[in-house]
Amino acid sequence: MVPFDASARLRRASLFAALLASLAAGVAAQPRATPVAAGLEHPWAVAFLDEGRFLVTERPGRMRVVEPDGRLGPPLPGVPEVVAAGQGGLLDLVLDSGFATNRTLYFCFSEPGSGGNSTALAKARLASDRSRLEDVQVIFSQKPKVDSRMHFGCRIVEARDGTLFLTTGDRYSRMQDAQRLDNHLGKVIRVTKNGAPAPGNPFVGRDGALPEIWSYGHRNSQGATLAPDGRFWMHEHGAQGGDEINLPEAGRNYGWPVITWGVNYGGAKIGEGLTSKPGMEQPLHYWVPSIAPSGMAFLTSDRYGPGWKGNLFIGSLKFGYLDRVELEGGKVVREHRLLEGVGRVRDVRQGPDGLLYLLTDSANGRLLRLQP
Repeated sequence: MVPFDASARLRRASLFAALLASLAAGVAAQPRATPVAAGLEHPWAVAFLDEGRFLVTERPGRMRVVEPDGRLGPPLPGVPEVVAAGQGGLLDLVLDSGFATNRTLYFCFSEPGSGGNSTALAKARLASDRSRLEDVQVIFSQKPKVDSRMHFGCRIVEARDGTLFLTTGDRYSRMQDAQRLDNHLGKVIRVTKNGAPAPGNPFVGRDGALPEIWSYGHRNSQGATLAPDGRFWMHEHGAQGGDEINLPEAGRNYGWPVITWGVNYGGAKIGEGLTSKPGMEQPLHYWVPSIAPSGMAFLTSDRYGPGWKGNLFIGSLKFGYLDRVELEGGKVVREHRLLEGVGRVRDVRQGPDGLLYLLTDSANGRLLRLQP
């Protein structure tokens, strides 16, 4: 006969009560990452097709359909020539808001040309049998082209008014150009779906300024999304420290490289070492040390419990985890590291089922589902 242990029973009852309290407060248990597909070569972006299929880009220049059971389709014909070197290649991908009827999608990539390469934005139509891209058109090319393998930016977001935001990097060797309005380096671009400067852009008609520019003073953004209220959010890489979350507004200067919360590689100051200056915007949030953020999504579903609804999710390339960011009153109040050790998280998206999906960036990259 097992002897009665009142203290052990009390401990168990206390633990059970704490669990019930946490569930009542909407605190989700740690989720787990379940594999959807593997064998992807440096995947960069994922979009959701019908009947549980996925469309994925791979940085070497391939776009392919992933079946619901994880089988990888062949590379789709129609992708333009890309500069697949360094950080360059075939990068972001989004479906048009009317994709169900028009089959249109947008993708960005490192485009070769006179003087080097630059970030380009293209539109295409996915064939009805998902076998190829049709009517491929480059609708925007970053100017100037630069001989660099670095800092392409290249995240695309469709705004509620149907215009497209595109983030562009400073190309690393041309960081001072992020402060100039006569080029597209280190900018957020806003264009129509045909690539024309979007109506209402802040520098339309201004001498010496390119009309596609929405905001400037950015370094290298590899994450962007719309908040539930329709506002455009992005994050960007700092140098050594100083990764930032920003909410770019029309015509605003976000400071790079004049102000930053980071330092240069090796520890030297960047410029005068300033963290603020009149006329330049402060980030909503910054990281020191850098987490090397990539991918960005708001969770709008309650699949993980009400405590996670409205949270922001960001991948870390440097440390290999998913960052769950709690917000209150438009401010970051808490961060939680999820899935530590999962690998370099390149993309984060909420699927039609309300669940989060991740891409890990490696020679054998994976598409993962975050299972409640």
